[in-house]
Amino acid sequence: MKNIYITMLLALLVQFTFAQNTLQGTINSQDDQTPLEQVSIYFPQLEKGTVTNSAGYYEINNLPLGEFKIVISYIGFQTYSQTVEIKNNNTKLSLNLMPSAIEIEEVIVSTPFHKLQRENVMKVERTSIKDLKNAGSINLSEGITTIPGVESVSTGVGIGKPVIRGLSANRVLTYTQGIRLENQQFGDEHGLGISDAGIESVEVIKGPASLLYGSDALGGVLYLNPEKFANSNDVEGDVNFNYFTNTQGYNGSAGFKTSSEKIKFLLRAGGSSHVDYKTGNNERVTNSRFNEKDIKTGLAYQLAHFKTELRYNYNNSELGIPEEIGAQTTSRSAVEPFQDITSHIISSKSNLYFNNSSLQAIIGFTRNDRKEFEDHHHEEEHEEEHEEEHEEEHEEEGAALDMLLETLSYNLQYNMPKIGAVETIVGLQGMNQKNSNYGEEILIPDATTNDIGLLATSHIHFSKSDIQLGVRYDIRSIVAEASGTAGEEGFIETVDRNFNSFNIAAGYKLDVSNNFITRLNIASGFRAPNLAELTSNGSHEGTNRFEIGNANLNNERNIQTDLSLEFSNEHFEFYVNGFYNSISDYIYLEPNGTTLNGDAVFLYQQQDANLYGGEAGIHYHPHPLDWLHMESNFSSVTGKLKSSGYLPLIPANNWANTLRIEVNEINESFNNGYGFVTIKSYFAQNNVSDFETKSDGYSLLNLGIGGTITISNQPMELKLSANNILDKEYISHLSRLKTDGISNIGRNINLSINIPL
Repeated sequence: MKNIYITMLLALLVQFTFAQNTLQGTINSQDDQTPLEQVSIYFPQLEKGTVTNSAGYYEINNLPLGEFKIVISYIGFQTYSQTVEIKNNNTKLSLNLMPSAIEIEEVIVSTPFHKLQRENVMKVERTSIKDLKNAGSINLSEGITTIPGVESVSTGVGIGKPVIRGLSANRVLTYTQGIRLENQQFGDEHGLGISDAGIESVEVIKGPASLLYGSDALGGVLYLNPEKFANSNDVEGDVNFNYFTNTQGYNGSAGFKTSSEKIKFLLRAGGSSHVDYKTGNNERVTNSRFNEKDIKTGLAYQLAHFKTELRYNYNNSELGIPEEIGAQTTSRSAVEPFQDITSHIISSKSNLYFNNSSLQAIIGFTRNDRKEFEDHHHEEEHEEEHEEEHEEEHEEEGAALDMLLETLSYNLQYNMPKIGAVETIVGLQGMNQKNSNYGEEILIPDATTNDIGLLATSHIHFSKSDIQLGVRYDIRSIVAEASGTAGEEGFIETVDRNFNSFNIAAGYKLDVSNNFITRLNIASGFRAPNLAELTSNGSHEGTNRFEIGNANLNNERNIQTDLSLEFSNEHFEFYVNGFYNSISDYIYLEPNGTTLNGDAVFLYQQQDANLYGGEAGIHYHPHPLDWLHMESNFSSVTGKLKSSGYLPLIPANNWANTLRIEVNEINESFNNGYGFVTIKSYFAQNNVSDFETKSDGYSLLNLGIGGTITISNQPMELKLSANNILDKEYISHLSRLKTDGISNIGRNINLSINIPL
């Protein structure tokens, strides 16, 4: 028996080590049979691909046996997506691509089966970081607001957090490097906390995603895809730089990546620095400055049946907390009050491929060190248990608020063998999280949170339709230590709570015709109350509120129905998305009419609520003017408490209209040219909660041009954009500075250059 085990182990090792299965072929244009160069051939599940050479030829080595989805895409041609069976040492696949003016379709990674958008049962919005930068966005938080249905709660220009269809904070989960990003996102003035450097694209799930991601995904998911490794036997590099006139700001990064057949490596370092921004009234908002440093690196090892990668992200942000329009200065140095936030994100992803099935394991660790320095705070002696590294950092002046959040997460998923037309994934997910305090102020107590969730989801394919079904069960435990002295102000009692939830999701996609798709999705979600909601008992300096938590809060639970209709042909696209979201035991803050320490007292309450609305849009590029694009989209959301009143922080309805030109080839020295003009109008927001103020409507005019210039065989991407070109003075409804009458950013011109090496 022992010899049999040894023989089987050696056979498996030989298969993993020496399998050299290859896919090769040529890609031509269907019109004239000319070879197409730089066509992308990519296996989403294997995360492996290549591009064609000048003869249209490609070859991908070290492939496992089995059936895998392949995606072949090229600008100006229809994207090809099919399942390919790798069944011997040399599999061939040659294609003729059909010309199309429709933009390249991309694989959606945030959903479990890695399909193109048109193949997905669940509607997911996707946009590239390149497109966000073309629009002149200062940072990622601002950039995502170009996605219909997505806005940002902002504190100046340096601090912003996503709002998806009216829900934000712990109701929206952010994923990066395949793991959840945990950085005290409960706070109103706590931003997204990640740089766009080294991020390739953004995907947004609008609606309950608890089936896939558990608690905190009740309102949706912001999924950040890191940049891919270089193709096998390739070396790439680039340097990019951006300048912003309004904030005299600059950001940039430099990246390098190289890959052999088995080993892949990448490194990117970047940073940014901005002074106080100017409003449309030509006044600088004091202490809205911010600085950031960011490093991302990755290492991967890939064999035919096994792939593993390790990624690491270091980010340090120094963020001023604006409170007034005072001293007019262009200093970049932090002044109190400000936040100093350092994050370390480490993730490991490993895939094991069997014949027609696979196993994936993702393990992540996030360390978020958040310090807030207040203008009335001076150095005081730290607690004896303060870690040595923290003591050294605060020798000159200690942080008033000093929280360390450490999160270990894991995600195991098994793609079962396909049974007929049914694909199934089963998974186990969870996390262990510890919050520790080292400052004199305690916003939330020392606490430990543990999650565990089991899920199963299936995708059933029919000739003209698809069905997706899923179930999940979660358990979350929260144990928080007592803080302070009983009977005195600021005392926090011990909390020991367990929460559980069973959730389901069902979706149906029907291909009414080759050009018309309809989707219907019904999903439930849940969110366990966070530490701030359970334990708060003191002034929250960043919000000017005295918040009192409720240790007896229940789970939030919701059921959302989504209906989408989409039509597209070679020159016209149209979509309508509608949703209705019913939330039980919605947690919200409500003032009780009293004050403590000069701050209004707010209590955490629960009540059922409803949100409803949707998005609609058109995209028209008339024949034969395929270079001309006319786009328009409208977004609306309404949020109400069931008894009476509206929910807070609900975005105003908005309507964006864009006229865009794109010319792929002009001459040998200039190509990939584009230009756009956008008018985005926000309507007045009069549906406000009892302690909010109404907001007036306004319109912003943005424009931009860009393209790739080649000088002495060196291509350079140049971009020039101008946002709020008319220097409009306005206040966004989702600005946390609205109550102080402080306007948003005025005219901002962005000059960008990217040089591939």
